[in-house]
Amino acid sequence: MTISGQTFDEERALYGQDGIVVEECRFDGPADGESAFKEGRNIEVSKTFFNLRYPFWHDDNLTIKDSEMTDKCRAALWYTNNATIIGTKMHGIKALRECSDIKIFDCDIVSPEFGWSVDRIEMKDSTAEGEYFMMRSNNLKFENVTLNGKYSFQYITDSVFENCTFNTKDAFWHAKNVVVRNSVINGEYLAWYCENVTFENCTISGTQPLCYCMGLKLINCKMLNADLAFEKSVVEADITTPMISIKNPLLGTINVPGVDEIIMDDPNAQGIINII
Repeated sequence: MTISGQTFDEERALYGQDGIVVEECRFDGPADGESAFKEGRNIEVSKTFFNLRYPFWHDDNLTIKDSEMTDKCRAALWYTNNATIIGTKMHGIKALRECSDIKIFDCDIVSPEFGWSVDRIEMKDSTAEGEYFMMRSNNLKFENVTLNGKYSFQYITDSVFENCTFNTKDAFWHAKNVVVRNSVINGEYLAWYCENVTFENCTISGTQPLCYCMGLKLINCKMLNADLAFEKSVVEADITTPMISIKNPLLGTINVPGVDEIIMDDPNAQGIINII
């Protein structure tokens, strides 16, 4: 069944539908109804405007293309599996949570608390803005994503990021089993308390990065305006730019072309710093 060119504002307007196509519709209006597509299956949506809350909860096999979710479209996708979202604005708070097997391509995301407790999400060629982005999520695969926002990727596991730009404070805290390649990470207090995280061919900037880490690796990375780095971390690092200061690395080896200050005032700090 195809539904085209209609406006819906009632509660659960298309509840429990299976196998529908929705084109050029609007979910907006004075009735202010919630949960338009709740408990649906095999749904295709395109060129549709969403201005009401909770449209896609407990859905399976969902495709959304060339659509818009406004800032009033709160918590758009929760408890949903197997969804592909293409060319869509996702501008409501908490737009994605407790979902699995999600693909997001060429989208514009403005959404605080986006992507909490999501498993297996692929994001490509997209922009994002919001605090606490992707917290406690697993199996992320990002390519060519630009992010602006604080407290990103905290407590994530088993994830890969390539060719991304992240302008974000307190990113990757408590992250585990993560690889970041060919990317730019700007922000303060990067990746404290992380475990088995690797940065390869990255440019990292900001104060006090990479402290209290275990199994940390940096391969051919630039570190700009980086001071008090690696405090109490177990680290193997090959840095290609001079640094401001390195403080008390716990164990491992740091190769760097120059550093203005080396602080080793903790008797337990046994990391080796080689000036190459």
